[in-house]
Amino acid sequence: MGWKIVLIVLAVLLILVGIIFAGAWSMFGTQVKAASSVKKLDDGLYYMDYDGDYGFAQFLEQGGASNVGVMANYITEFLSHGFVKTSNAQAQERKYGCSTLYLENEEGGYLMGRNFDWTKCNSVMIVHTKSKDAYESYSTCNMDFLGFGEDWKPEGFANQYMAIAAIYVPLDGMNEKGLMIADLMAGDLVETHQNTEKPDLTTTTAIRAMLDYAANVDEAIALLEKYDMNSDIGSAHHYAISDASGRSVTVEWVNNEMVVTETDTLTNHYLAEAKYGIGNELSKTRMETMKQAKADQNGAMTQAQLREVMKSVSQGNYVSNEATQWTVLYNTKEMSLEYFWQENYEKSETFYLGASGK
Repeated sequence: MGWKIVLIVLAVLLILVGIIFAGAWSMFGTQVKAASSVKKLDDGLYYMDYDGDYGFAQFLEQGGASNVGVMANYITEFLSHGFVKTSNAQAQERKYGCSTLYLENEEGGYLMGRNFDWTKCNSVMIVHTKSKDAYESYSTCNMDFLGFGEDWKPEGFANQYMAIAAIYVPLDGMNEKGLMIADLMAGDLVETHQNTEKPDLTTTTAIRAMLDYAANVDEAIALLEKYDMNSDIGSAHHYAISDASGRSVTVEWVNNEMVVTETDTLTNHYLAEAKYGIGNELSKTRMETMKQAKADQNGAMTQAQLREVMKSVSQGNYVSNEATQWTVLYNTKEMSLEYFWQENYEKSETFYLGASGK
């Protein structure tokens, strides 16, 4: 049974439980509020506000997940409060690129720009999470990754309830401490599957764990060291991880060993010594463009200047008839995230940590 069927069943179950049991709100109320918060920001771009327990601490306590099927089983059981169980759920496998640049903000603090380069997305969700047991954060999820169907959108209550699964599959984000993370494809398709006695995380659930429980780069690295990493979507990945103190690194896995490299710029080729430079030439061109732009500004920019740099390395400049799906600019001084959708750099959506929603 796949994601789509399972989570539609969850939504129907929720309605039935609400009819049958007077106390259903105490069980499902948090999820109902989250589903009801979903709103459309642009064609294909949506927002969700989840205030409360989304079960991630329990997910980690029970050992995490080594693949998307195990993760889906857990999410389904959590959202249905045990009424529904499933197996064999699979995420959709695609390839994507991306670019990140971290530098000083001329107005104080630090900035990080992130482009998510992929084929046209059907629906993307910006997710705001607040929980008493985790740091507040904003993150971005490509809902196509969940494999709900090519024409699926988080519209209508059943689909909005399904969309809660986005919390577990972020591709980038920032938390209230100023920790900023982005997932990018590395330079080949070699998957990471560590196999020790440690609990397991996938590429995306590791991002959720870092956003929830790490305040800075050092804490993020220490957290990753406690888990076995398992690649999502049949590819090699690396993380750009930065914080509000001036620290910025990339984390990669080579021969199932984690390698940390100090860097402020990342695209889609390896930086680890054992595989240094493996990746496509466009990846290297984009990296050099960003490095030169930073050098030209003596290492510091305004947010508007960073926007122009990220625009200059957006996918539309390299691949005809395609576009960077989103650009997000993180700002540790303002504790803000500014989103640009599908290379429309004249229109943005801005969110602030410490505020309730948008």
